[in-house]
Amino acid sequence: MNLNQVTVPIIDLEKSILFYKILGLELIVYSAPNYARFKCPNGNATFSIHKVEKLAEGQGVYVYFECEDLDKHIEALIEKGIAFDEYANDKPWLWREARLKDPDGNQLILFYGGENRINPPWKVKNN
Repeated sequence: MNLNQVTVPIIDLEKSILFYKILGLELIVYSAPNYARFKCPNGNATFSIHKVEKLAEGQGVYVYFECEDLDKHIEALIEKGIAFDEYANDKPWLWREARLKDPDGNQLILFYGGENRINPPWKVKNN
């Protein structure tokens, strides 16, 4: 099994498309007025947005995008006007992360996990 895509709810399709293009995703499907899908710049994963009438309340989903050169990528996004809620810092789970929200408040985490993304020291052993 392989993860194909994650879809998050949005209110304004055009505003969200611009935001995700600035983040570095490539627009590959545009089905106005309700849907768009993007390809991640590395690998084959895709990410999509779907217009809804009302956003769900609460914390919602957290979407993680891995960036090899995290700090440099964040600096470039800041220069393009992207605001971060939390700048890159090292986490106890051995990843470096920065947090921001998209125009509709969906929580995005840009991170670098390296080898620890799949093989952390506490990885469950196969029986």
